[in-house]
Amino acid sequence: MKAQTFADVTAIASFLRKQLVEKRYVLLYAHNGTGKTRLSVEFKDLGKTGDKRDTLYFNAFTEDLFTWDNDLERDSERTLKINTASKFFSGLEDLEMDTRIKEFLDPYCDFDFRILKDRVVFSRKPKAPTGQDAADAFISNIKISRGEEQLFKWCFFLAILRLTLDGAEAYKWVKFVYVDDPVSSLDEHNAIALANRLAGMIRESEGKLKTVISTHHTLFFNVLSNELDRGKQLAQFVLNQNKATLHYTLTPEHDDTPYFHHVSLMQDLYKAVQSRKLYTYHFNILRTIMEKTASFHGHKHFSVCVKVNGDEDGRLHQRLLDVLSHGKYSLYDPRDMTEDNKELFCKIFEEFRANYSFNPDLFPLGEVKAE
Repeated sequence: MKAQTFADVTAIASFLRKQLVEKRYVLLYAHNGTGKTRLSVEFKDLGKTGDKRDTLYFNAFTEDLFTWDNDLERDSERTLKINTASKFFSGLEDLEMDTRIKEFLDPYCDFDFRILKDRVVFSRKPKAPTGQDAADAFISNIKISRGEEQLFKWCFFLAILRLTLDGAEAYKWVKFVYVDDPVSSLDEHNAIALANRLAGMIRESEGKLKTVISTHHTLFFNVLSNELDRGKQLAQFVLNQNKATLHYTLTPEHDDTPYFHHVSLMQDLYKAVQSRKLYTYHFNILRTIMEKTASFHGHKHFSVCVKVNGDEDGRLHQRLLDVLSHGKYSLYDPRDMTEDNKELFCKIFEEFRANYSFNPDLFPLGEVKAE
């Protein structure tokens, strides 16, 4: 399938529904501001007929169903209000939601909560200094952090998804699940855990609940891509918008596409080396990748990543790379490298690629020959 152009998000939503006739899952990558949230709303609206619905969704509008009452007059009873008019909360009163939510939330958070009709009260046991026991009493009516609030809302959604998978009468209407960017305030550890949990649950439905997941988070996307059943069951796309025409483009993504930014950049550099289309700004890109690699491995300076035959400590080539990557080289004003610099770049790049065991399927190992 080739890239397709769409006039608006309604047309994309219709296309995704058609994809889910044969597929179980659609995974969509798009940068912020592209229209992911609007797309999730259009997808949901296409399934509305009168009072009937067919899509259980999590997006920015779902999060807005929860609002803080900070008790500005007394500044003592802070609670998270719930908009119970939404069909999202169909089973709130009869299905022991407190217990169900805690099952998902406890691995991530140390606070407690109670759902009281249309609001949630949070509490936390105070921490004691090292070597001392904490007090037995909880501090109630606290306001949790933004990240904790995000996790609570997400676990609320997962509890409802669990009820749907279990066939609860209150959620019999759900045929589709649409999840849009649930990880905006989470660290990478929780993003990975969240992706694993979500993938496991939607796999469990065995196609009974067709699912769309959209995100701008490359790590979240990558984990889901690996966890879900690829090939016949999973369709993957990148969504872009043309700022001039305002039209949208959906580009199919395949199993061999690297989603991490630094891996994609390495592939770009590899192609540039192979084609000999090397520009001065490529030194800047290579140094950026080396800086992140050195930091990841606990080193203070990127020079540990620069090891070329005959220069094991990397000092000479590190100094050269340092100088060559500090020029004001722009992607928008590319200038060819000199032949000597091309030779140097190829040597440094190849040694770095070999020493750090990048996936050879993405760029086969073997010395890159400068022509």
